[in-house]
Amino acid sequence: MEIIVALLPHLVGLRLEAVVVRGVGVRIDAATKTVRAACVACGTWSTTVHGRYVRRLADVRLGGHEVLVALTVRRFACSNVGCRRRTFVEQVPGLTRRYARLTVLAAGDLEAVAVALGGRPGARLAHRLAVSVSRMTLIRMIRRMPDPPPMTPTVLGVDDFARRRGHRYATVLLDMHTRRPIDVLPDRTADTLAAWLREHPGVQIICRDRGGSYADGARKGAPDAVQVADRWHLLKNLSDTIEKVVRGHRRCLREHTDPRLAPATRTTAEPGSTGRRAENTRQRHAAVHALRAEGLSISATARRLDMNVRTARKYAHAATAEALIGPNASSRPSVLAPFHPYLRQRLTDGVHETADLHAEILARGYQGSLRVLRDWLATNRTRPIPATAVRVPSARRITAWIMRPGHKLTDDDHTDLADARSRCPDLDTVADLARGFAALVRHQGTGQHLDAWIDRARNAGYSEIRGFAAGLASDRDAVVTGLAQPWSSGPVEGHVNRIKTIKRQMYGRANLDLLRKRVLTNP
Repeated sequence: MEIIVALLPHLVGLRLEAVVVRGVGVRIDAATKTVRAACVACGTWSTTVHGRYVRRLADVRLGGHEVLVALTVRRFACSNVGCRRRTFVEQVPGLTRRYARLTVLAAGDLEAVAVALGGRPGARLAHRLAVSVSRMTLIRMIRRMPDPPPMTPTVLGVDDFARRRGHRYATVLLDMHTRRPIDVLPDRTADTLAAWLREHPGVQIICRDRGGSYADGARKGAPDAVQVADRWHLLKNLSDTIEKVVRGHRRCLREHTDPRLAPATRTTAEPGSTGRRAENTRQRHAAVHALRAEGLSISATARRLDMNVRTARKYAHAATAEALIGPNASSRPSVLAPFHPYLRQRLTDGVHETADLHAEILARGYQGSLRVLRDWLATNRTRPIPATAVRVPSARRITAWIMRPGHKLTDDDHTDLADARSRCPDLDTVADLARGFAALVRHQGTGQHLDAWIDRARNAGYSEIRGFAAGLASDRDAVVTGLAQPWSSGPVEGHVNRIKTIKRQMYGRANLDLLRKRVLTNP
């Protein structure tokens, strides 16, 4: 018995009567030794025993064996004649709870497993480490856990996460001092955030991304709080804007190549962009401009053509359809790209049979499909073969060269960026603007220079950068504060990643009430 007491100290205070090992299980027969107990309803102490019965409680494993505690408890009669209860059962502190079939220690272990892993994965681990339970038992345990006590932080972090990507979103709130989540809101609307802020007065600083709904909600719910625009999101928004501009000027890089590398003569003119996508773009561009010429607004044009207002505005602002038919946003190289020089050489040698060329590149390590080769040959058999192929960096790579700090670029990166800037004056201007704003973001206390940069961007001849500058101007106070304050949304983004992991663990069982419990309760 001394060994059992040493291994299971939570059974101290009980009278151990027997320990029986049967197969993979251990049964411990025990009984209470108290002579009186307090009524759970009125608190009156009673010594009158009404009866006894055996409670069977699953306990933590012992030496790899499942442990069952058969505890004999007494039912007392309440001596208070005014009490609504006639009888009650005694509870053992630290061991039993009302209606529980687990000891307090085993329940605590299972709660930790449930919060960390969720239902199905938690049940598998619990079967190996603690007590065999079902996934629904673990889910019920999570839902029964109490919420953390309500609190109002002085510095609040706000960000959204997808409950169902593209359809439903929720909001996580963070105490930026402790970096712990304090609440989860059911959506990401301004009214919901404003209502929470009114119920929790005292927030002084609100760290948020560039989303307009959170800015509106902060103004409505906490008008005296200082809003801080996150610096990472500022750079991300600028990077996306620069990539759009660069994507529209990659043709400029092809045109301004070294003439010594271009073919001496061309047999045909360079054809325009073809294909279904290009034709649809031209038709929609013509339709938008026709309706605008009739005097319709952009909103009316969008309704007439059944398109999004932003799409209609993009078509209306484009002078020509060719400006909208740039290369695809994806810059991923084709699986056939390493074999382009060899295929061009074989075409020059007079080999045009698809089957022959496919067999040759298979022998050289090609792992793509025959269809990819067939589509490429259908386009390139009739084109004049360039004397030397000119490599044009992808839009994403050029954007990375521009946005990355100079000391993080390799010598080759510096050379390639300088070459691209020399071949395209517009790209040179965009790079200067981008690096000027990046310097403001990366060095604290530079908010006084923001207005000058916005003026430069507004005077630039690029609609994308003018739009970015207009967004900065409309959110100027939060941006200036973000450039001056040390606060950022980094901790909030970390918890958003944690929420994504929790959702994947739960195999779709991520209803908001259950997800909220797991987010707010740290394992």
